[in-house]
Amino acid sequence: MNSYVILWALPGGPEWILIILALLLLFGGRKIPELMKGLGQGMKEFKKARNEDEKKSDGDKDEAIDDSSK
Repeated sequence: MNSYVILWALPGGPEWILIILALLLLFGGRKIPELMKGLGQGMKEFKKARNEDEKKSDGDKDEAIDDSSK
């Protein structure tokens, strides 16, 4: 039952077309590539920070295991 509610809330084909048209009207054709480039760079930085944090936390876990075995 809950999956039907989630699917109902997601935009379908015609809604995506309206969203894209609204973006074109608001920002114009020249600004959209710049916006997408900025979005891509932000996602890249986020992934990099997440991976660095995971490596750091894995290193902390390894140190904790080494300390507990002494």
